[in-house]
Amino acid sequence: MKILVLNCGSSSVKYKLIDTDGEKTLAEGGVEKIGLPDAFLKFKKPDGTKEILPLGLTDHKGSVQAILNVLTDPQHGCIKNFDEIGAVGHRLVHGGEKFSSTVLIDDEVIAKVKECYPLAPLHNPANITGVEAIESVLPGVPQVGVFDTAFHQTMPAKSYMYPLPYKFYKEDGLRRYGFHGTSHRYVSGRVCEILGVKPEDKKIITCHVGNGGSITAVLHGKSVDTSMGLTPTEGLMMGTRVGDVDPGAITFLMKKYGYTADDIQRIINKESGVMGISEISSDMREIEAAVNAGNERAILALDMYEQRIIKYIGAYAAEMGGVDIIVFTGGVGENQTGLRENVCKPLGFMGVELNKELNAKVRGTETVISTPDSKVTVVVVPTDEELMIARDTDAIVSAL
Repeated sequence: MKILVLNCGSSSVKYKLIDTDGEKTLAEGGVEKIGLPDAFLKFKKPDGTKEILPLGLTDHKGSVQAILNVLTDPQHGCIKNFDEIGAVGHRLVHGGEKFSSTVLIDDEVIAKVKECYPLAPLHNPANITGVEAIESVLPGVPQVGVFDTAFHQTMPAKSYMYPLPYKFYKEDGLRRYGFHGTSHRYVSGRVCEILGVKPEDKKIITCHVGNGGSITAVLHGKSVDTSMGLTPTEGLMMGTRVGDVDPGAITFLMKKYGYTADDIQRIINKESGVMGISEISSDMREIEAAVNAGNERAILALDMYEQRIIKYIGAYAAEMGGVDIIVFTGGVGENQTGLRENVCKPLGFMGVELNKELNAKVRGTETVISTPDSKVTVVVVPTDEELMIARDTDAIVSAL
């Protein structure tokens, strides 16, 4: 079955067309700057080269139509007509406590996702806009929702509850939900396939590290704790997100400078993290270059970034009573060799022993980078959230 996977943001739509028979990616790309006069579609052509198509001022419906037009284009496309698309799988960011698994999207599901708008005001409305755009352009085609939060619904209350007055959980749903769930689910399962072991027998820590980042403790195949919380702002230090911070520091800033809640949202989401400390960039490649040039602020930013990854790995190992496998994934985890070495070095007390020569060569490929004598197996596993969404969509639609 050919499945169109969509990830709709407030100003972008990313897509992949995947044939689940053989799990082949037939096409991929995305629309950027939706709502602005210079919106464009960037896509990969069948020969592997990339092309940019100016769209002008367009909305999500127009963006979806542009994607479908390229997919069926005689020169650049890979399908003859829309009928070849068997289903559409959507990345839906926040399912709250309402969704613990992938679902077939219908009016009831849409209504429940809209109830979660207050929990993800930037993401969920955009996700549903994508669903409505597909219904308008491809009426009748089955649509499936895969939630970022679903994998973490197995966390026990002691992991997801905040020590705030209980009424805020009961009345407002204030709790840890976690994100990157589709990625953590994919790599924790894939690493077991690579190693030929059963998830039910293993204690795994998955490190999805990129411009956004989160770490998850996976015990016997299920998420039992994760670093992101009510929103994707909690946990690790990220490209522009603050991660863990004393709530008192936030109230201090609000009182001293008169910041509003919107001001604080901007600061902790867009102006903090690696960018905020270095004042150079949120891109770790640029930070590494600045570190090599001796820039002290870049060195501090990288030290802080790595230290928080180490801290969460150590905490989750303690929480699970040990760890058998550590997985690095995400743009930074898959490609920044120095970061992986620096994170693993202080974990030697747990029996982590990295093959430094091999690690230095590995970028974006499935590879065991620990030594044969290491008590903890360390593996690089490139994530594939789109494939996970396509698999889930295929399973749902095939059962109809």
